[in-house]
Amino acid sequence: MKAIKKIGLLMVFALAMFTFACGGGAAAADAHGEGAEYTSAYVCPMHCEGSGSDEMGQCPVCGMDYVAQAEHTDDGHAH
Repeated sequence: MKAIKKIGLLMVFALAMFTFACGGGAAAADAHGEGAEYTSAYVCPMHCEGSGSDEMGQCPVCGMDYVAQAEHTDDGHAH
């Protein structure tokens, strides 16, 4: 009987860890990100540090084309 209780507690603990580790917790509701690479009108899809602009262009770090911030977050993309 003790073994069944231990297994049950272990399963509950594992499920809780899986839920929070995969973004099911309160942290998932936070903002998309901070800094120009997340908040500019045009952002790099890879969110390279130092990227982001108010105008279309390319990321100076990786060379990818910027995407409009509104389109980037409206497609369900979240971190």
